[in-house]
This record gives sequence, structure tokens and C-alpha cells, in this order.
Amino acid sequence: MLSAIPIAVISAAILLDSGRPIFLRQRRIGANGRGYLMWKFRTLPRETPQMSKTELQDKGVKTTRLGRVLRRYSLDELPQLLNVVAGDMTLVGPRPALYTQQYLIAMRTAVGILHARPGMTGLAQISGREQLSLDEKVALDLEYVRRMSFAFDASIALRTARAVLQAKGSF
Repeated sequence: MLSAIPIAVISAAILLDSGRPIFLRQRRIGANGRGYLMWKFRTLPRETPQMSKTELQDKGVKTTRLGRVLRRYSLDELPQLLNVVAGDMTLVGPRPALYTQQYLIAMRTAVGILHARPGMTGLAQISGREQLSLDEKVALDLEYVRRMSFAFDASIALRTARAVLQAKGSF
């Protein structure tokens, strides 16, 4: 309920900034390698194909004006609360891979990370986000899975708030 007002305001702002669609659903890999559709605010031009942020940068795809702000402060992630309610995600856990990120999926499968439900935030997100290599992200995801607990999740959630406000490591 608390997120309803910011979601409504951001939806109206996206509509004014770049039109419809306001939301998008990306194919992601969830617990046990099961696919699901993850909700996000649209921050890229319409009809942008689903690919990793690195691939988008390599192709010269730019965020919308509002999209830059939404991504900087991770506000584009708010609709994922619907995925949490649906049981596809948790608040804290390894971030879900895009279905196209086969190398990342293989790395996570090899070390047993895919049994955990993905989260809106995780240890990798508070440890550098987009500045980390895939090897570093997987190592942090594995550390998270090994240390998973309510106290560790609470610590990550609090550190996430600080990282988001500082826009630390954002794309």
C-alpha cells in the first residue's frame, strides 16, 4: 500500500515523458531455473529488445530522460513488489538473470545459487552493482546464499537504502 502513491506518480511521469507503455515485463530466471515475467517501469525507448545493460550500452541504447533518474535511484524496480507478492521473488536475494544471460545462468547453476528465489536487492547490489564483474557478482550471490537469514536480509535491506540514496554503482 505504501508503494501505491510513488508508483502512481512515476507512472504519470513516464506517460508525460515518453508515453506508453509505462510498464514492461522481462523474462527472468527464478528459483530452480524456472522462468517468470518480472515487472519494471519502462526506462528505455519503446520496442527495445531484452538484453543485459552491458549489451544495451554496447549497442548505444540510451535511457529516456526520466529513465536515467529512475535507474539512478532504482525506482524502476518498484513494480517488482508485484513479483514479491506473487511469490516469484523476495525482497532480498540474488538478482534474477535475464533469460539471455546464459553465461551467468551457467555460472550460478554450477555453484548452486539458482535454488534461491531472486530478490529485489542483494549483496551484489550493495557491493558495487554494475561495477562488478560477473565472477564478482556470482561470488557475492554465493556468499549471500550461504549466509541467508532474517538478520542478514535486514542488514542488506538497510544497506540498500543507503546505496540507493547515494546512487552507488548505478547504471
